[in-house]
Amino acid sequence: MNIKKPRFPRFHGKWHTKEEQRVQILDLVLKTLVPVFLLACIVFSFKFGSFNGYLQLLSRQSYATPLMALGAVFTVAYLLFQLVRTILWWRYKPHCLPDGPLPSVTVIIPAYNEGQMVENAIYSAAASDYPKDRLEIICIDDGSKDDTWFYIERAQKRFPELIKAIKFPRNRGKKEGLYQGFKEGRGEYFVTMDSDSILTPDTIKNILAPMMANPRVGAVAGNVKVYNRAMALLPRMLAVRFVLAFDFLRASQSMYGAVTCTPGACSAYRREAVLPIADNWLHQTFMGRPANIGEDRALTNFVLRQGFYVTYQRSAVVHTVVPETYQGLCRMYLRWDRSNFRESWVQLGFLFTNYRKKHRILPILDFFITQIEFPLTYLFLGLLLASFFVYPMVMVKFFAGLGVLTLLYMFYYIHQERDLEFIYGILYSYFAFFLLNWVQPYAFITLRNDRWLTR
Repeated sequence: MNIKKPRFPRFHGKWHTKEEQRVQILDLVLKTLVPVFLLACIVFSFKFGSFNGYLQLLSRQSYATPLMALGAVFTVAYLLFQLVRTILWWRYKPHCLPDGPLPSVTVIIPAYNEGQMVENAIYSAAASDYPKDRLEIICIDDGSKDDTWFYIERAQKRFPELIKAIKFPRNRGKKEGLYQGFKEGRGEYFVTMDSDSILTPDTIKNILAPMMANPRVGAVAGNVKVYNRAMALLPRMLAVRFVLAFDFLRASQSMYGAVTCTPGACSAYRREAVLPIADNWLHQTFMGRPANIGEDRALTNFVLRQGFYVTYQRSAVVHTVVPETYQGLCRMYLRWDRSNFRESWVQLGFLFTNYRKKHRILPILDFFITQIEFPLTYLFLGLLLASFFVYPMVMVKFFAGLGVLTLLYMFYYIHQERDLEFIYGILYSYFAFFLLNWVQPYAFITLRNDRWLTR
């Protein structure tokens, strides 16, 4: 069911519940603190001199003028497309489940050295609000060296008619585990989930809705949230980041049926969209090496290239474990960025062809904006660093501007989540600037490294 979240209630005296108090505090933040912060940044900027003066100083350098022009053009294009994304995001609505009998579905859970968490993942799928005679769960132990198989077997013994357990004698990779599930699954649809993720009871129903409503939809991305957000500061920041990076982006892309990545944490696929390309996906190579990482982004490209649409279902919620340490986070981002670079090149190979009958322009614009952002961002950072030696105050203004821009982005989070955790998103923007800016260029340089890294 598509349930619309209520708007902020008016305050008529005193709070009756903690929920009313929380909402009222958030309303105060939106109406008071945000305008005050924006005004303070504007005053701060004028106090320390005109930004135009900095631009005039910078323009005296021969190298700066063309870069400034290029940056200005890109900035305008980026802001315009961001406006388009915002409109699409605003118009997006989750699909409702069509009337009629539910189809058969196979849930595939590959696991490697997951321990007891895999049992929790299996139980969350088994406890789904879905007819048990139409549900099948296949869990694959990918040659784990710990007690993962013990927990898989225990879950299988508890639900013998529902769960099928497969054990690889050696580690073969996540892609092999998913492939085994695709080949042995009997369902009309496949739902894939990570072994460190937990489904909500209605997720399986909801994630199938777009494909049941439209036969041209070949895959659906679930709504990924952070399972361990209360365990450390880093997961709290990532919880906000996931809403901005995943919900906002995928909701807007879903409006033209071109979500670029169906996440491993939870996604669904039409049987007819997967089986014809499963062998090619399994044996995919890049730069002469097997494409072992980023199997979710790769599978999405294979589905899109066949002419299917790929959408997003906000109501299909999954909670997944994220890194709690800086080292673990860097490894996760390295894996993501390497696969994104690879699959962006793959996507370029069919993006300008007649791979689909309509809705081809916006995916091209999305691709262009996303790809050009990478080199121009680091050109700008280099220019910013060089300018620091001739105009030191530029760094102060930059960080003030970063705070303003981040706060504007937080409106997406506040609108969607309605809680006070947005402050961790502001912390994340500065954390990422100082400690994560090296990851993307290093991933590009080491593109052929296909190690999983997170184990």
